[in-house]
Formats: sequence, C-alpha cells, structure tokens
Amino acid sequence: MFANTLRRALCSLWGALVLLGAGNAFAGYSDTINLVKGVTDISHKVYDLHMLVFWICVVVCVGVFAVLIYSIIYHRKSKGAKPATFHESTTVEIIWTTIPFLVLVVMAVPATTTLLALEDTRDADMSIQVTGYQWKWKYDYLDEDISFFSVLTTPREQIEGSEPKSENYLVEVDNPIVVPINKKIRFLITSNDVIHSWWVPALGWKQDAVPGFINDGWTELSEPGTYRGKCAELCGKDHGFMPIVLIAKTEEDYAAWVAEQKGAAEADAAAATQTWSMDDLIARGESVYNTNCAACHQANGAGIPGVFPAITGSAIATGDMAGHVDIVMNGKAGTAMQAFGAQLNDVDLAAVITFQRNALGNSAGDMVQPSDIAAAR
Repeated sequence: MFANTLRRALCSLWGALVLLGAGNAFAGYSDTINLVKGVTDISHKVYDLHMLVFWICVVVCVGVFAVLIYSIIYHRKSKGAKPATFHESTTVEIIWTTIPFLVLVVMAVPATTTLLALEDTRDADMSIQVTGYQWKWKYDYLDEDISFFSVLTTPREQIEGSEPKSENYLVEVDNPIVVPINKKIRFLITSNDVIHSWWVPALGWKQDAVPGFINDGWTELSEPGTYRGKCAELCGKDHGFMPIVLIAKTEEDYAAWVAEQKGAAEADAAAATQTWSMDDLIARGESVYNTNCAACHQANGAGIPGVFPAITGSAIATGDMAGHVDIVMNGKAGTAMQAFGAQLNDVDLAAVITFQRNALGNSAGDMVQPSDIAAAR
C-alpha cells in the first residue's frame, strides 16, 4: 500500500516537473527565469556554456535521485532486503571516480575556451573608461576626447509612488553611452568611491568597478539597438538608482553623435564666458539640483533629519558665498557630500549654487557666475 502510494506521488511530482520545464522552455523560459541569451557572440557562448552545464546537472540529478528513489522503494526492510557486506570494491571506486572526472572534463574544456574569449580585450577598435560614482556613471571616450556623466532621469514622483511608473522605470538616463556597431569596444572599469558593478545583461558579462583598480571587458555589437542594465553591487543608499543605457548605432549615426557631443562641449565652453541673469541661473540650477542633489537633500530642500542636512535655511546656503562654493566643489571629508567640482561644468556649478541660495525657501539675493567658478578652480 505504502509503495503504491509513494510511487503515484513520485510519478505525479515528476510529471508536474516535466510539464513545468517544457512549458517554460517553449513559453518564454529564456526571457523570464533563465540566463539572458544576449545579443553578442560572446554572450551566446556564455549562454551555450550555461545550458550545457545546466543539462549535465539535470542528467546527474535525475540519475542520482532515480537510483535513490528506486532503492528506497524496492530495497526497504519491509520487503526483506538485506544490506550488502562487501567493502572497498576497487571496481566501484574506479567507476565513481572516472565518471565525475569525465563530466568535469566535458565542462572544463568549453568553460576555459569561453573564459579566455571573455578576457581577450586585445586589438580593440576603441576604448571607453567607465567610472562608478554614488550614484551615477561617468564615461570617458579615450579616443574621442568625450566625457560625460549618466544619471537616472526617472522622476522622483514615480519613485515616491505619487505618479504611475513609466515603461522604463529606473532604467532611463539623461546621457546614455553610445557605441558603433561592428567595432570591438574595450571598457576600462573603475570607481571613484565604493565598489560598484557595471552590468548590461545583453552583453553577456558584468565587471566590478573597484576604487584604485581597473578591470576591463569588451563587446562587439552587430545590430543597432538599445540595451539596459544596472549596478549589480550593493553600493549604498541609492544603489537601485544608477542604471545603464547603452545605445548601439551604425557607424554613420555614431559619427554624427560624436560631432554633436563635441559641438555641445564647445557650446558649454562658450556659455562659461557669458554673464548669466538670475532667472536663467535659477532655471538651469533647478534641473541640476534635481539630477544631482535631490536624492539626498530632497526635492524641497528639507533633507533627511539625522542623515542628510537640509538646504532650506542652512548656514551654508544662506551664509558666506565662498564657503558655499567650496563645499559644493570640494565636498566634505567624512560625510556623503561629494566633490562636484570634477563632475559639473562651470555653468552648472554656478547655476546650482545660485538656485540653492535663492530657492527652496532661501532668499540670499546674490548669485554666482561661471567666471566665479573658474576663478575658484
């Protein structure tokens, strides 16, 4: 009675697992539960290796549990089974040593080949340095003299739940990283503060960003497209708010993007020599503040008591302007206040300081010009 009941239960369980596996395999399994297959040759190699090891594990598990269940049912004491008395069988020792060895060889050969391909960053057509900050990414195109920060653009209202979530909630940025197709691109990955991890699943790999150390990786895309990722290392309060957006363009479109970036840099340089009005500084400063400061000091400038100080009514934002410029540019040691001097240009620094002094409940009545920031540098 017990044997029949157990047999029916095990058959039902096995049938459910088979049906579940088949359903997942043919109904989007690879896109929901399984490893992302990716869009590059190296990502396909990683996926194929993963599936090879997976199916080997499935076969081993099925074999082991089949023998285990068979032994429980047909060699139990109630059936009069008697334990074997042999000891130290050379044949058994050879079998259970040889089979696992062969299995490991079958896995080790393709694993080594894939790992070597992953690490082969030689003969790259271009190099991009990726630097992690709390909580944003900086990209330096070493061959094009282009540099910019990439920051989350999901509105605070969506994050706080007062507005519906958008389609690309928490995976949208102001400045995506742009690369050409059919070019081998080497990424040099490091960090400015704590350990981050640069991860775009479609590329087939991720790499840690470690302060004072450079890791590298590479990719080569064959089709234009947009691919999204995130920091994959718990890096602090806003770890979940530093996404990655990578856009692959044709070589012609990429060349146009490079020209656009260089034109924008020239425009920023020209803007830094101009004298700005109070209204223009405050308007630009509000955008800079919401992108770089609101996460800690809050959109209304109230801060988080005991954690992040308020901008509203603070001695810095309402006091000596030189001190305000200094702390925004150079940060404050021993606190979470970053040095924004290397992150923002002269216009953005002048604008955000002016905004902090004349908005968010403050009314200092003075303003900072880009020329003041240039002098402070």
